[in-house]
Amino acid sequence: MTGPIAIVGCGLVGRAWAIVFARAGRDVRLFDSVPGAADAARRQIARDLSSLARQRLMDRPETVLERIAVAKSLAEALDGAVYAQESVFERVDVKISLFAEIDGVIGPGTIVGSSSSGIPASAFTEGLRCRERCLVAHPVNPPYLIPVVELVPAPWTRSETVAAVRALMEQVGQVPVEMSREIEGFILNRLQAVLLMEAWRLVEEGYASAEDIDRTVSHGLGMRWAFMGPFETIDLNAPGGVADYARRLGPLYQRIAASRPEHKVWGEALIAKVEAQRRETLPAGQLARRGEWRDRRLMALAIHKREIERQEAEDALAADEATR
Repeated sequence: MTGPIAIVGCGLVGRAWAIVFARAGRDVRLFDSVPGAADAARRQIARDLSSLARQRLMDRPETVLERIAVAKSLAEALDGAVYAQESVFERVDVKISLFAEIDGVIGPGTIVGSSSSGIPASAFTEGLRCRERCLVAHPVNPPYLIPVVELVPAPWTRSETVAAVRALMEQVGQVPVEMSREIEGFILNRLQAVLLMEAWRLVEEGYASAEDIDRTVSHGLGMRWAFMGPFETIDLNAPGGVADYARRLGPLYQRIAASRPEHKVWGEALIAKVEAQRRETLPAGQLARRGEWRDRRLMALAIHKREIERQEAEDALAADEATR
């Protein structure tokens, strides 16, 4: 897929997507229905690009910014675009309204991906003329630092559409993962939901504080999960691999699952308890600064992973040459 990229919705996620595509050399058009929002987004993108450059994750941020233009209308943003990334408010009625507008002006060659975190594309694309070219392309924010993208087709999405978006995401440096069909929450949020459910319950029942649960993940599980997933983790954690692990520890996990016969909604009292614990650890006025800290840590991790991958590629090449 070659040609311009349209970003529809210029909030936090839309701005981050613009960086992904422009960084990869694609021309990007920003559009937001709120007057002035796209211009403000471009100014924020300039600041974000400067931060990436300072961390050595980008060269010549001014050149990248030059590829990002503001469109005056939705039709202008979509005109000739090969792909559009929708990133508007996470509400079904908002997406239905927007996709109806898109359907009225979209060209025959444009594919549309939605940044929806959990709403399936079938909920807002049914009845559209362009529905075969629509799917969910859900990122983890910010996608220019966290590359995974969930591709989730609606029942009517053409397989060629999914293949084209997968190829595009790979071209711009993302890591696409593909679902065969829709399920609420997709992959990432369903996995996260299980962990969050247990985290809230452990606090509710007084087994541990919110801070110590966070430490367990950030200094424990997260250390491995930064470079491998749960199946590879357990595959390496038993002498005989994943089957051996399942036989050894399967009964433990079955007992844990059985101990939670139902998932409870997080009640207001529990939310207040965790909120109080979090505000003791991080006052509300420091949330934005801590978010910036998170992004710097993600940048450092991205640099480290890039260096490791480069070294592994060099080692593999050297080993291959040694065997010739």
